[in-house]
Amino acid sequence: MSEDRTHFGYRDVAPAEKTKLVREVFASVAPKYDLMNDLMSFGVHRLWKRDFVVTSGVRAGHHVLDLAGGTGDIALLLAREVGEQGRVVLSDINGAMLARGRDRTIDEGSGARIDCVQIDASAIPFPDSSFDLVTIAFGLRNVTDKARALREMRRVLKLGGRALVLEFSQPTGGALRALYELYSFEVLPRLGRAVANDAESYRYLAESIRRHPPQEALATMMREAGLERVSFRNLSAGIVAIHSGYRV
Repeated sequence: MSEDRTHFGYRDVAPAEKTKLVREVFASVAPKYDLMNDLMSFGVHRLWKRDFVVTSGVRAGHHVLDLAGGTGDIALLLAREVGEQGRVVLSDINGAMLARGRDRTIDEGSGARIDCVQIDASAIPFPDSSFDLVTIAFGLRNVTDKARALREMRRVLKLGGRALVLEFSQPTGGALRALYELYSFEVLPRLGRAVANDAESYRYLAESIRRHPPQEALATMMREAGLERVSFRNLSAGIVAIHSGYRV
């Protein structure tokens, strides 16, 4: 892929067009986003996210940036861990998603510990060395310039800080992979049409998973971004993976 082209699902597009198209997708799915996550994963996404936070090393008093945080699942879990002296920044490039996240943090009583900021993950508007932890869950594959976003994540980490990526990845077994492909491309768009009246957005989401770098490739990208002690851990036989790297 040349520098002036990127992918939007299985389509090759200009970077600016991808950013616009991704905004449109998430503006469309925002009203039913949480319901669809439960239906698509049979509720397992909640276990993945809890594992992600529990094993993150976040502690009381930490300052945490959650990129592409959408409706706030990760930010709310993090807010419980950072305590009264800590702070979580819930961010998303999409205003509709962020508005739902902001309302939810207030409704669940965590608004005092969570700031909501509209942010492009590839151009983070915070100074160097601002955060103990930077997270992005199910969002990196939608970022137009993933390499730049990873460099930005490293830049805003304090020395010793950790970057964590939770993302769909490559299932490890051939039979599971075939079943997962069938489910992603046949069931998900139909479910999107039935529940959210939007088959195309969920077809894009399935395609975006297939175009996302698999486990080893993403680990290499993190190292190239300057992160060290990079590792990954598969969940659900590689349907998703947690990647970790440090600024040292």
